[in-house]
Amino acid sequence: MDLLITLVPLAAVVALLAAFLLARNVMAAPTGDARMVEISDAVRQGAGAYMNRQYSTITVVAVIIAAIFAVVALTSGNDHDRTMWWWTTAGFAVGALFSAISGYVGMSVAVRANVRVAQAARGGLAGALRIAFNGGAVAGLAVAGLALLGVSGFFWLFHIVLDLKNPVEPLIGFAFGASLISLFARVGGGIYTKAADVGADLVGKLEAGIPEDDPRNPAVIADNVGDNVGDCAGMGADLFETYAVTAIGAVFLGYLLPGTGVVTNLVLYPLLLGAIAIIASIIGTQFVRLPEGSSNIMGALYKGVFVSAGISVVAFAGLTYAMFHDFDFSVLGREMGWGSLFVSSLIGIVVTVALMFITEYYTSTRYAPVRRVAKASITGSATNIISGLAVGMQSTALPVIVLVLAIFLSYSVAGLYGIAVAAVAMLSVTGMVVAMDTYGPITDNAGGIAEMADLPAEVRVNTDALDAVGNTTKAVTKGYAIGSAALAALVLFADFAERLKLVDPERYGIGAFRLDDPIVLVGLLIGAMLPFLFSAFLMESVGKAAGAVIEEVRRQFRTIKGIMEGTAKPDYGKAVDIVTAAALREMALPGIMAVAAPLIVGFLFGPLALGGLLIGVIGSGLMMALMMSTGGGAWDNAKKYIEDGNHGGKGSEAHAASVVGDTVGDPYKDTAGPSINPLIKVINTVALIFAGIIATAGGWLLF
Repeated sequence: MDLLITLVPLAAVVALLAAFLLARNVMAAPTGDARMVEISDAVRQGAGAYMNRQYSTITVVAVIIAAIFAVVALTSGNDHDRTMWWWTTAGFAVGALFSAISGYVGMSVAVRANVRVAQAARGGLAGALRIAFNGGAVAGLAVAGLALLGVSGFFWLFHIVLDLKNPVEPLIGFAFGASLISLFARVGGGIYTKAADVGADLVGKLEAGIPEDDPRNPAVIADNVGDNVGDCAGMGADLFETYAVTAIGAVFLGYLLPGTGVVTNLVLYPLLLGAIAIIASIIGTQFVRLPEGSSNIMGALYKGVFVSAGISVVAFAGLTYAMFHDFDFSVLGREMGWGSLFVSSLIGIVVTVALMFITEYYTSTRYAPVRRVAKASITGSATNIISGLAVGMQSTALPVIVLVLAIFLSYSVAGLYGIAVAAVAMLSVTGMVVAMDTYGPITDNAGGIAEMADLPAEVRVNTDALDAVGNTTKAVTKGYAIGSAALAALVLFADFAERLKLVDPERYGIGAFRLDDPIVLVGLLIGAMLPFLFSAFLMESVGKAAGAVIEEVRRQFRTIKGIMEGTAKPDYGKAVDIVTAAALREMALPGIMAVAAPLIVGFLFGPLALGGLLIGVIGSGLMMALMMSTGGGAWDNAKKYIEDGNHGGKGSEAHAASVVGDTVGDPYKDTAGPSINPLIKVINTVALIFAGIIATAGGWLLF
């Protein structure tokens, strides 16, 4: 058993080594002429400056929370609790650090790969695709590698080195640190990127009539910086915490469900699934190739996903048999065999593939939903927005049906632990998913560099083809992230319920969370409200910051003579400063709300109300995230569909209406929608950390 535990961190190190080799390969590619490098450097410096300021701000919050944990540790009544809280504090600090590194790696590679993709596009699609995807794969393997290294490394430390009585409980600190940094990265990066994007589009395209990424637009550099700090850094931190939280939740459940207080194969199994999956992702990245003469970029990307998933399926079967063919499952109170766990893992992989295809259907220009939104643009902005809202609402149905079937089937064959296994199995393609997501902003920036550097038309044709697929991959990966977050949150809720049973098995046993209990209902309604209030804060923040950018761009067009003629250069730095200040200022309140809400509800109304809150935030948060992310993607690609020459093409009234719809959808799909994922998991991890204290000291308002 000790050898198996040691092998998992080694697999993570292999992934990090593979990421390093890919990064070296990307950096070896040519960067193009001096003008291309100048533009790329401006984007890189802007992104780096924002990330440094963002993480400096977040560090203050993290230090305050770590200090609170330390105070709890110092005031704990016995040695066991004191030890648990000290190691929870250490886990929180490392989880926060690793999450920040994950986001920074994604951004750092993307801002260096963009100019190399633009240069490679001179020679055709295949070479440009390879560099763009390799740049994304660096982020993907780094995210998965760091998450697995953190979780398995801490477990190895707690179980093998320190031999703690409960080597699982302190892991939740790592999960909370990862979730908290992810939340701030998503919120801050989302506000930055969409404030810049909306401001650049509304004035540049609609008022000035200039193309996207035109160097005459004073907000164009801020817009390109935003793609990296929002999509690359934000998604990197998001999927890092999803990976960590899901793995820890499954490990936690494997330890708690038997009720024996012993580390068994149920605890080790999720970690070994992660080790197999990460090797499968490394292999899968090598299969992303565009055949000669082909332009099916999405097909080339999906090939890597399918290879990773296929290898995982075969390896999962072998691992599950080896670990559980003679295992006594009576500790779970069920009659089952090793095949039940393998079926659960298979369900997780099927859910991943299904969610990707469903999201692509609702957001790709090839299918009816996006074309309906584009057609609605013919009659104006209002009908475009109505149609986009309808698509967003409709897009919740199929993913929810898939998730419901997955939960039902995995529970039927293997109980709560089966749901945890399905959630972990979804992580088998995390490396590929992050690679596909980071590919999007890399190709978007490459197109911007081609436009601003005035490269030949055929180069822009190639970058546009890559970028069109990039819009879809970003939407597809958001669908994956939302689905995996929902299952992960459900596992965390199960952990919370099991944790309460340890305090009082009679009061918090089966049937404790009854909907006819007003206290549970109080928590449920508060939880269902939180994603709406949270999203409102973010949407309003983007609107205010975008308004400031719009005024600044108008001012420069009005006062700097020669911008439109190309004889004068805009002051790009002003727009960058505006959105940087806005993002850092506005990200504090949503983050505080996520941490404070479960503590307030728990201490005022007790653990049953807190459980209701967790159920409410998972249910409404899932719907909100799906609706906003998919609906926003449909608006975005409806605009792209019109720009491809349909319904009058660029400059038509339909195009103007689609730009308005796209700007409404921007904060939907890139700020509020994706930020709900870490919101759900921050609330769940806070509840799990303080479950014991709230169970014994909560419910101040109850008599």
